Amino acid sequence: MSSAPEPSAARIDVRTAAGGMDVALAGDWQIAAARPSWSAAVGADRPARVRLAMDGVGSWDSSLLLFVAEAQAWCRSRGIGCDIAALPEKTRALLAQLEAASIPGTAPPPHQENFLVTVGIAARDVAAKGNAIVQFVGECTLGLVQLALRPRKFRWRDCIEQMQQCGAMALPIVSLISVLVGLTLAYQAAVELRQFGADIYVADLVGLSIVREMGPMMTAVIVAGRTGAAFAATLGNMRANEEIDALETLGISPVAFLVLPRLVALGLMMPLLALYANAVGIIGGMIVGKGVLQIPPSAYWIETQSIVDLHDVTTGLVKATAFGLLVGFAGCLCGLRAAPSAAGVGRATTSAVVTALLLIIVADALFAVIFNLLRI
Repeated sequence: MSSAPEPSAARIDVRTAAGGMDVALAGDWQIAAARPSWSAAVGADRPARVRLAMDGVGSWDSSLLLFVAEAQAWCRSRGIGCDIAALPEKTRALLAQLEAASIPGTAPPPHQENFLVTVGIAARDVAAKGNAIVQFVGECTLGLVQLALRPRKFRWRDCIEQMQQCGAMALPIVSLISVLVGLTLAYQAAVELRQFGADIYVADLVGLSIVREMGPMMTAVIVAGRTGAAFAATLGNMRANEEIDALETLGISPVAFLVLPRLVALGLMMPLLALYANAVGIIGGMIVGKGVLQIPPSAYWIETQSIVDLHDVTTGLVKATAFGLLVGFAGCLCGLRAAPSAAGVGRATTSAVVTALLLIIVADALFAVIFNLLRI
């Protein structure tokens, strides 16, 4: 059997005549093999013109194009004419494309959509997200109704586990933040009130602020950053691992199986965490009252009892319950709608925290307006 001929090495033949230089390319030009260097071939000569031809070339690829482009660049930098008319038309077309790609500013401008198209796409995206939120709220509502009608079918074991994670495990950070908030409020109030001899009213300011506003708010912020992000990350990983798709294939609702235990756990634990935060915050104010204003703890506690009643505590607990449900809603929704990838899980976690904080602020503003209208 006759074997295929071995490829010959790429080479050039340089001839000088009448002030010009004729360069004949020959051999097989492959990008993986060595190719001649134009600067080494031309040396110190400065011809009036350069003419390129490739009659003796066998197979070739981009290696030949790069050599010719190097020759053209050398001629252009020295003001020498470079004649490539002897090259095949296809080769000249490829050289033109290579030159256009290497010149800055010659790339085609990116496609830009007009204003109406942009608005339409944004409106369609908002409508799709709104539809998903409404559908999720409806499924959660139906699940809560089924829970009230058939409590035995509810996954209480999962709910208790989530209560431990979002309740008992959050006590250390809630304690730290609450006592610092109480200390800060009391110290800021003490600086102003002691100028008027109203030191004792520090207990009133701290008690009402903590019980009605700061206790539920700070607890919700902590839970949003801790538990809401955990919900989104857990459900997002399940989405990436196709576990949620498996539940849907088996005819099991992901909302009833995964979301409701988390919502119920947060709804039950948030009031307890808020009560604990209230107590720790008042103790923080009591520490400042004793250390800075020389108010005995007994007097501080009596003044707090005189201004804070069950009505104020109930108001804070209502807020805390609503905040807990909103945090669980945001975390589970972002987790279920996460893209099935590691980057998608990260974006879902961030979105869950931001959404939860936004909902908490909006809900707190609405509570303030409603309580003012109802004179609560």
